[in-house]
Amino acid sequence: MGWLRDRFRVPSPAPLRDIARHFNEVAPDEQHYPSHIDPRIYHVRLILDFFGDLQGQRVLDVGAGKGRFARVLKERHPGASLYALDLAEAMLAYVPGGIHACAASMTAIPFASSSFDCAYATESLEHAVDIEGAVAEICRVVRPGGRIVVIDKNRRHWGRLQTPPWETWFRRRALERMLARHCASVSSRPVSYWEDVPPDGLFLAWLAIK
Repeated sequence: MGWLRDRFRVPSPAPLRDIARHFNEVAPDEQHYPSHIDPRIYHVRLILDFFGDLQGQRVLDVGAGKGRFARVLKERHPGASLYALDLAEAMLAYVPGGIHACAASMTAIPFASSSFDCAYATESLEHAVDIEGAVAEICRVVRPGGRIVVIDKNRRHWGRLQTPPWETWFRRRALERMLARHCASVSSRPVSYWEDVPPDGLFLAWLAIK
């Protein structure tokens, strides 16, 4: 297990039902799990800029929660088809109309291969029970030439935040290599919540083209 511990923080095992129960229970908490996000946040800008024109495109929000990112993408690109996938049905109950909600695990995405033009996972891959399996599934459902964004926490800053026992934080190069198994192009960089605030290392963004 030493090699795995070097790549990621090895979390305490938790079955899917326990993770689903947790997020179903906290769904009413709007303070910590809001239904909306400020569209000026750089995480949103990065996704919009990297994906480009989404007119007529199918986009998957993996681990969407209440669909706060999908809401902004749909507002900016009303001609896109947005799909919000999450394990917790209580979270999906907040997803706004016009966005397709799907209750499922990111390690078993119930869509055909190459059925999406773009996919993104914002602070959600950290909750997967099988990281490699989740990355493979995200890449599988995106068409060749499609785009993928993962935004999540940096393993080097583990301990800065209180986390559930199953949560995983990532080393930059390790997740790059994992995406590169399925994608033609992969890059990564530190990001901040706000464009005018320099990144402090907590968040990393991985950008891939399949």
